[in-house]
Amino acid sequence: MLDAIAAANSGHVVAYGEDEYTHRAERVFKDHFGSNAEVFFVLTGTGANVLSLASFTRSFNSVICAETAHIQVDECGAPEKFTQCKLLTVCTPDGKLTVDGIKKYLHGFGVEHHAQPRVISISQPTEMGTVYTPAEISSLADLAHQNNMILHMDGARLANAAVSLDIPFKSFTTDAGVDVLSFGGTKNGMLFGESVVFLRPGMSAEFKFLRKQGMQLASKMRYISAQFEAYLSKDVWRTNAMHANKMAQLLYEKTSSVPGIKITQKVQANAVFAIIPANLVEALQEKYFFYVWDEATCEVRWMTSFDTTPADIDGFSSFLASKMAGG
Repeated sequence: MLDAIAAANSGHVVAYGEDEYTHRAERVFKDHFGSNAEVFFVLTGTGANVLSLASFTRSFNSVICAETAHIQVDECGAPEKFTQCKLLTVCTPDGKLTVDGIKKYLHGFGVEHHAQPRVISISQPTEMGTVYTPAEISSLADLAHQNNMILHMDGARLANAAVSLDIPFKSFTTDAGVDVLSFGGTKNGMLFGESVVFLRPGMSAEFKFLRKQGMQLASKMRYISAQFEAYLSKDVWRTNAMHANKMAQLLYEKTSSVPGIKITQKVQANAVFAIIPANLVEALQEKYFFYVWDEATCEVRWMTSFDTTPADIDGFSSFLASKMAGG
């Protein structure tokens, strides 16, 4: 991807996406998501999520998501601030929304006293590292469309889900009924840049205005586009995600065998969730970066990435085992 940026850094190119790099990248997106896919490049993942939601909502609408969703816990209230919508959260044991879990919010349509449900938003993989099957996504899409709602997918780590499922992007996005996708690259090796992908015709007519107003229109867009073209056309996405997922499995194997460590979620992508003794957190964080996911239970989230090495895993698991043993 750095080579792609360097190659794009030559000669005069028209700004704001009217360039051949962006046009080529748009064609690559159609290869992966279908001929109706329309992609708009943005600068950040939060920007992609907020603008995706803003495309279909007004201030009196609500967005249904898991209580652990990124738009709920990790975007500093940006979705509420910029869409002015109410987020309705569903408690889930594994981060995955279900039809039954959503139904309690599907009431009050047309009643002026209630925020009007408009979007169901899911993350793939979830913030808990679990992965939706195409059938699970289709059931949520059907529910949304039966109620004149939109299904949004936060795909910041979509490549990790595709590798876990071992199926093409299109089969669990476009073909499963997803309407709009926040598709990320930076969590899987890109330097910067994300995208909003509309998967059904006629949905993107006003998005260019929202992107500009939302401060997400890059004048030097070719540097985002060139990365996405290299990322998607040369299978870099698959290679990087496959490695990250493999490292997560190795991390799971190494840490789950440490006495006293409890793994709390299925390891399906590149995340491992575990409960550890609270008194070890500070010592571990002095050497390794990770988040405490739940302060009450001391559940932590360990993430692996495209550049994690087996030596990194060995070092961490050995240090963890030493500390657990009182070392």
